[in-house]
Amino acid sequence: MRRIIVTEFITLDGVVEAPGGNETAHPHGGWQTKYRSAEAGQYKVDELASVDALLLGRKTYDQFAAFWPTQTGAGFADPINKLPKYIVSGSLKKTDWNNCHILRDVAKDIAALKQSDGGDILVYGSATLAKSLLHHDLVDELHLMLFPVMVGGGLKLFDDNLELKKFDLKSSRAFDSGALILEYTAGS
Repeated sequence: MRRIIVTEFITLDGVVEAPGGNETAHPHGGWQTKYRSAEAGQYKVDELASVDALLLGRKTYDQFAAFWPTQTGAGFADPINKLPKYIVSGSLKKTDWNNCHILRDVAKDIAALKQSDGGDILVYGSATLAKSLLHHDLVDELHLMLFPVMVGGGLKLFDDNLELKKFDLKSSRAFDSGALILEYTAGS
């Protein structure tokens, strides 16, 4: 069975955002840039190299598809452009990026995807999709790159939905920048 791994950049107050920092209208966009490091970059390269496919929400797909197809390089661009990409969207009619497949139903289509042949599937960002995956108990691992900053508002990964979800710590690692990698597996 394939595993779904959700990876997020997250603040101490639970805000998630991509490295560009322009997804939400708060005054602290781009908070990750002060914490970039070679070791964190290598972690992200290794994380991508460990999977066989990507799973993206429509907004993340739009951002990725506007950038990555014109990029080259062994670390990120070549693998991202080559890997199968599964896009969850109720409105997307077609994709222009190679090797993309549109999924409509989170619970049904992703449960079937997990049962298909292949290796692990990585969810980059895609907070709305990640929330839905968590709700449907489809997340096998959480990889959180926790940054030592609070931004006071923005898109939260964990809402006040009162659902109990248990995870077990798989590994943790601190970077000199103050950021932490926390890897969790779904608990029982």
